[in-house]
Amino acid sequence: MKTLLVLLGPTGVGKTNLSLPLAEFLASPVLSADSRQLYKELAIGTAAPTQEEQAQAKHYFVGTLQLTDYYSASQFEEEAIALLNDLFQSHETILMCGGSMMYIDAVCKGIDEIPTIDETLRADLRDLYHKEGIDPIRQQLKLLDPVFYKQVDLRNHKRVIHALEICLMAGKPYSSLRTDSPKPRPFRILKIGLQREREELYERINQRVDKMMEQGFLEEARSVYPLRHLNSLNTVGYKELFNYFSGEWTLDFAIEKIKQNTRIYSRKQMSWFKRDKEILWFRPEQLEEVEGWIVKIVEPSD
Repeated sequence: MKTLLVLLGPTGVGKTNLSLPLAEFLASPVLSADSRQLYKELAIGTAAPTQEEQAQAKHYFVGTLQLTDYYSASQFEEEAIALLNDLFQSHETILMCGGSMMYIDAVCKGIDEIPTIDETLRADLRDLYHKEGIDPIRQQLKLLDPVFYKQVDLRNHKRVIHALEICLMAGKPYSSLRTDSPKPRPFRILKIGLQREREELYERINQRVDKMMEQGFLEEARSVYPLRHLNSLNTVGYKELFNYFSGEWTLDFAIEKIKQNTRIYSRKQMSWFKRDKEILWFRPEQLEEVEGWIVKIVEPSD
């Protein structure tokens, strides 16, 4: 049976290190499910697989976009499913690896058909938010979609703005487009989650941020600073360094905030993943156990 093996977990847990021997074991390429590793200008700050790591296994969806490219989870779903259909012609099992929750769900469950947002509309709402705050946007959403207005976290301006964008673009309430029904897939999906003790994970995150700085993260962030208004740069790590460049924070404070916000994000990831009862959890060093479990379920390619 054609099988998609999904290797997931929080940032910094060690997914890339385990994905490489797994890809070799399965004779499979690796599909990245990371919404920021798509952008080639963000290699250091997103801990994208290095050229050496990509030489060990063919990677897809790494460094394929420009920062100015619009991209969404629905586009990822469409492109990933098309790629999987092609790869399954020559592979029994394909490995997907990442930690972007919406991107993983897009492939495994599908997401609702949401219209692409016109850039002029997006810019207009962004300008309205910056000039008058979130309240007029909330009021428009309440008028156009009272159902979703009661469900959404009204303090989360990104979600509120996104919902209004869709209402205006589709000409109908956002809530009417949300079915939350999983789409059938013509392949089996197995999920392996990686986890560590919280303090161990936090220490790895702190060390990884320090390593990024040593690798040139500051220079990478400075090179994209003129484009800081783009959604692709609304990302932990870059946002904090932008505050340093603008003179709002010291460099040491910005680095500590990167570590703190990355730890917060890791908790959000684990909260999301823990709701999925289909995930079988391992520690990152349990390669043999993972391979043994795969052998029982999947016949690796010769």
